[in-house]
Amino acid sequence: MEFHLRFLLTNFIGVHAFFFFISLATAELPRLQHPTKVDGSLSFLVVGDWGRKGAYNQTQIARQMGKIGEKLKINFVVSTGDNFYDDGLKSINDPAFLNSFTKIYKAKSLQKPWYNVLGNHDYRGNVEAQLSPNFRSVDSRWLCMRSFVVNSEIAELFFVDTTPFVDKYFVRPKDHKYDWSGVLPRQHYLSNLLKDVDLALRNSAAKWKIVIGHHGIRSAGHHGDTKELVKQLLPILEPNSILDKWRWFKSMER
Repeated sequence: MEFHLRFLLTNFIGVHAFFFFISLATAELPRLQHPTKVDGSLSFLVVGDWGRKGAYNQTQIARQMGKIGEKLKINFVVSTGDNFYDDGLKSINDPAFLNSFTKIYKAKSLQKPWYNVLGNHDYRGNVEAQLSPNFRSVDSRWLCMRSFVVNSEIAELFFVDTTPFVDKYFVRPKDHKYDWSGVLPRQHYLSNLLKDVDLALRNSAAKWKIVIGHHGIRSAGHHGDTKELVKQLLPILEPNSILDKWRWFKSMER
């Protein structure tokens, strides 16, 4: 069956995320299954930098997402991180979860699984709280992990935790405090993640591979290239059959 992939990028302050479309999956990375539609097509929305308790046009954009989601009959929503501003979630009981997510994305068409990765603002809060599966009892749509794979038959989505790659969050954190639990020792974490992503991509039999992360790899925008990803992640993606198109999305503010 012909494969149709549609996505919508929504932007408040902006989205700094990358999508590599690799046309042609995994031993270590957690895997989730999500079927296509009956006709073999797949539609999803993409949003990032969104958790603002309805401010910065979040509510207005959510309404438009609902309309587009209904028109496309989406399968799910992808979030590229910075899910809760400014400093992530404080705990499993943080009201920001309801005020920035559940009460904002109310449209019927958006009552689908949300697959989320972490951004640098999320790492300023309680990371384990945001990753907690207990949130599914609050809102069953929510699924957030550091790195994982969603298999949707002819397409596989590879979610990569990019924040720990970026040196400045460790050596020049300014006044920010980051929760690196589960990441330290850093080099061990990154080494294992790169091996897992490489193995996942090499083992994938999907026609389309889509690699998703919070930080752009190359960009002509305000932040420019993320040099750590150019050096460490890009060499893994390039040999794994990146074909005709890839996209980088960057924000004006990180």
